[in-house]
Parts: sequence; structure tokens; C-alpha cells
Amino acid sequence: RADIKMDYKQLMVRNLKLSDAGIYTCKYGPQQAYTSLHVFKLTISLDGHFLQNEVPELILMQNSSSPLPDLSITLFNSNNKRVTPELQSKTRQKYIMNLMKLEAMDSGIWVCQVHSDSPLINQNISFAMKVLGFQNPDLERKYATVDSTVILSWHLNSQKIKWKEGFTGQLNWKQHESANTHELLDFNVTAQGELHETKKSNNFLFEIPERKPESIIEVKLPKVHFNHSGQYQCQLEYQGRHAQSKIELVVMKVSANPDGPLSRGANMILTCEVSGLLPPNAFLRWERVNGTKMDIKNSKQHEVKLEVNISAAGLWSCHLIEDKDRKISLHYHVEEAPVWINYVIIGASVGGSLLVFALGFLCIISGISWQRRRQRAKRMAQARQHLLENKTCQCQQ
Repeated sequence: RADIKMDYKQLMVRNLKLSDAGIYTCKYGPQQAYTSLHVFKLTISLDGHFLQNEVPELILMQNSSSPLPDLSITLFNSNNKRVTPELQSKTRQKYIMNLMKLEAMDSGIWVCQVHSDSPLINQNISFAMKVLGFQNPDLERKYATVDSTVILSWHLNSQKIKWKEGFTGQLNWKQHESANTHELLDFNVTAQGELHETKKSNNFLFEIPERKPESIIEVKLPKVHFNHSGQYQCQLEYQGRHAQSKIELVVMKVSANPDGPLSRGANMILTCEVSGLLPPNAFLRWERVNGTKMDIKNSKQHEVKLEVNISAAGLWSCHLIEDKDRKISLHYHVEEAPVWINYVIIGASVGGSLLVFALGFLCIISGISWQRRRQRAKRMAQARQHLLENKTCQCQQ
């Protein structure tokens, strides 16, 4: 493992080990020179191949013929930003450290900077980190309106970091946290970076786009239903370890009661509803286009349903607003009933009133006639009784 270059009086030691530390003597005739070799060894867990959200362990060891110094250790990530490791255990010979949870963007060349005041040491040790995962956030929220087209995408970073080993994964969906999980598709990525997808569900209306960039898992919902909302989780697996990224789809719908044209003087209730919980900084808003401030109504915090009682026709819009940004809007056009319909309604009201009056009048007339017939029948019965009594008296005489 060692070569001597006589021209330069140099000793080259390859594949340095901790045991190579010590004092080296160079003799040239009667002259001697001494040098001390201080050796560091940095070990990264899992050979530097991680999935996102995993926590790496770093072990720094040192050896020297002199008493071992107390070291100061600083790390710099692939973006040259300082990272403070969590020291798990420490001896003069061995330092064990944990890093924070890794993200996909942490892939690249890191630097471990070792410093000592006595003896003076400033040593930079470079090491490679590859973090396989998604360029999406761990949890992403996406908004859509009923009957719109939605494309959900997960961007793998395997090609970007030149990951040379194969891995598999799947895409699942469930409507809410406690609901059953439905597997939508499986995928696998070869060591050459080729992506293969297999559709698993025929009951769920979605498509796998044929033309798309490489290393992207993508599904298309051509006509979103209200019950298509929920959590879509893309998960990859490598050597029994897992990483995942979720997209929560929130769907909006609007309705009216009663449905149809709005008559003059009548009221209608417009309802705007979303399928999932909203973050604290989001709310719903009803407003009439080109209306006044009186035509605006906002939902309260965490409300997923907003109703507004209207008496004015026109174009009404429901907005989902998050951090003062309109994420989605859905419109409902309230038509004003034609004038003849208003006359029909008025005529029907008047006609109904007259009909009620006529029925009441007939009831009164019928009551009076019935009372008169009853009284006449009563008088006739009394007269017959009187005649019978008179005839009886005449026979007795």
C-alpha cells in the first residue's frame, strides 16, 4: 500500500487506515527527519444511501501517536449551509453524531470540518449523500371544482441524483383517515432509471397520461366527483424501507334551493361546500359579481359549508381563499324569472284568494240553507203533532 518516490523523497500510503497513524522517520545518510501522521476515519450509515425523512448516523474516529485532542466538528450540507449535528456519544477516539431528517434536496457532497487548537488541526472531509425521494412536499393540498379535470403528480429525484439501484412503489387513495385504502397503481424503476406503471383499479375513473416527463408518477382525473376527494399517497420502497408523499384533494361544489329562476320578491338559498377540512388560514366567500358589500358573506374558521340567502338575481361566485389568495372559484348564475311568470304567480295568488273566498261564501250559504231547512222541518213536525192532538180530542167528544 506504500510507494517511495526517491526523486522527491516522498512516501505515498494508499487506502489509509487508522492503524497507519504514528511517527514516520526518513533517513538520508546521517540525516533523519520525523513526521507524525494523524489519521481520521469518517463512516456514514447505510453507505450514504438514504430515503427522505431518514436520520443518518455519522461516526468520526481518530488515531495518533500523540495524545488525542478534543475535536470541534462542523458539517456543511450540499448547499454549503452549516448543519449542527446531534452528538450521541463522545470519547477522544470516537464521536457518534445524528443528523436531522433528510429531504430529497439534501443529496450531494457534504463536508465534515474538523478543528483542534492544540495541536492545530483544520481538516475537511468530503462525503457523498444520496437521498431518494420526492421533490414534492410530504403533504400537499390541491383544490378542484366539481366536473373539472385534475392532474396529480409526484416527481421522483432518482435520475437527478443518479440513483443506480432499482426500487418499487405504489399509489393509494382513501377518502378520509379512517376509510379503506384503495390501490390505484403499482410502479417500479429499474437500475437504468426506466419507469414502469401498472393500473390496479378499474372501479376508479382515472387515467395514466402517456406523454409525461421521466421519473414522474402521474394520474389524471378527467371529471372530478365530490367523492373523489381525500388523500392520494405515493409510496416508494427500497430494501424494506419506505418513503411517501401525500396530496390531499379538496373538491368544491355549489347548489341552490329552490333550483330554477328567482321570482320577484322571492328568496333563494345558495350553498357552497368543500369536501375536506380547511387550514386555519383558509375560508369560503360568497359574493355577487358587480354587487355591493352587502352581497358578500364569509365563512367562519374551519367551516366547510357556507349558505347565503339571496333575493337578487345575477352571477354569484363562491371563492376558496387561502392566505388572501383565491385558490379556486365556482360560479352560479341565478336567473330572474320572466315578467309573465310573475303575473302568473300574482294571478295564481289572486285566483287562489278568490277561490278561498268563494268556497267560504258557498259554505256560509250552504250553512244558512241547511239551518233554514232544519227550522222548516221542525215547524212541520210541530204542526203534524198539533193536528194529531186536535183529531184525538174531536173523537172523544
